Amino acid sequence: MTKFDQQAGSDATAGVFSLTQIRHLMRVEFSRAQRYGYAVACIIIGVDRLDQVRDLYGFEFKEAVLHDVVELLVNETRTCDYLGRLIDDRLMAILPHTSREGGEVTARRILNAGRGLRFTNRGEELGITLSVGISHFEDENTMFFDSLVEAAERGLDEAASQGGDAFHYVDPGPPKVQ
Repeated sequence: MTKFDQQAGSDATAGVFSLTQIRHLMRVEFSRAQRYGYAVACIIIGVDRLDQVRDLYGFEFKEAVLHDVVELLVNETRTCDYLGRLIDDRLMAILPHTSREGGEVTARRILNAGRGLRFTNRGEELGITLSVGISHFEDENTMFFDSLVEAAERGLDEAASQGGDAFHYVDPGPPKVQ
């Protein structure tokens, strides 16, 4: 049984955990990381210009794109990682025992795999790109799991605002005094 099969029961249409489930898992994993002193990375993934894809090709096509992106994430992450669908058709990956560098390696792998996805609609071939935001907890750089998620969301927004097909890391800790 693959990780995709194991998680399929949580959201049958996408094969990932729901918003409520993934936020709960993030809270649990963050608490473990604090207690046992290991790193955990949070990655948020968005399909660039997905709203335009929906407007041009329809809701079903958009859902097919998201389905293939979920399959890509299943293939590009480990079996111990958690995948969830957030609002606005974004996806989250929680990567236990993963440093900032490990999160960046995973983001590069996801971006490269995303460039290879191709879709056909009415005889027209369409490629997509992804944007990825990354944050991580390590050495008590933040006190709250919400800070981790918010930092990854800011990273995604930054990557997307610069044209997409990129990742951006945001430290979830308080601003450093210079």
